[in-house]
Amino acid sequence: MRGRTQAIIVASTLALLSLKFPPISILSSATIALVTLRRGAVEGLYILFGAGIAAALLGYFAIDNFQFALLYAMLLWLPVWAISIILREGRQLSLAVEIAVFIGMLGVAGFYLFIDNPAALWTALLEQMMQQAAPLQDIKNWIGEFSHYMTGMFAAGTVFSLLFGLFLGRWWQSQLFNPGGFKQEFLLLNTSPKLAISSLIVLAVAFFATETVAEVAWNMTILLFVLYTVIGTSVLHVVFSQTPISRFAVPLFYVTLFLVPQVLPPVAVVGLIDAWLNLRKRNSNQTSA
Repeated sequence: MRGRTQAIIVASTLALLSLKFPPISILSSATIALVTLRRGAVEGLYILFGAGIAAALLGYFAIDNFQFALLYAMLLWLPVWAISIILREGRQLSLAVEIAVFIGMLGVAGFYLFIDNPAALWTALLEQMMQQAAPLQDIKNWIGEFSHYMTGMFAAGTVFSLLFGLFLGRWWQSQLFNPGGFKQEFLLLNTSPKLAISSLIVLAVAFFATETVAEVAWNMTILLFVLYTVIGTSVLHVVFSQTPISRFAVPLFYVTLFLVPQVLPPVAVVGLIDAWLNLRKRNSNQTSA
């Protein structure tokens, strides 16, 4: 917010650092999100390309490969720039989240259209990555099964990273110009019953179809899991905040989300059924009563 040069330096430097420490990529993409959300698509694009040139120069001197650094930065920033425009113009965080997930689903569909056998590709990559960690025969069966869902897992991880960058950029914006604004937006996240029904249809196809159709549907389901996990988190935050022990319940809920992955499926189920039950309003009415 202080100037283009500062934004370019921050975004490009953090992008290169994220090659060693991947979570830092969220800070880098949040920088692009903040500029775009506050100053618009053109200014965001200016910072994006300026930071891309800077990242390429840093990549040339740091890793002797400016092409890789530039491509990595563009893949990191272009999606969050596009989603930030949608949020800025539409002013609906729910819509931005849904479109981010939809972009991920398009990516999964495109991958299956252009790659003859995605599972075989992932199997080769996983075996290459893991053969140093354990005897190959011990993990070969596991890799063969897991590889069928790696496309969706990779896309889900990318979408999660995109959303975290968007959320952090929006939070920075609210801290600077509208304190408390992001919290209000996040706690109102929801989706429509029509989208929820469509999601259940995709899940049904995954269960009852066979071969490639089922595999694609399962990978799509993984991305829908991201959507409903985010919405479920919003719903449960509100529910826990309306309890007498909200001061402890809300922080404990988030700690549990990060430390106990097994709670994520129930959270996603809450996000799905909220499309019909409106659990936040229902819980508020019961509390008032």
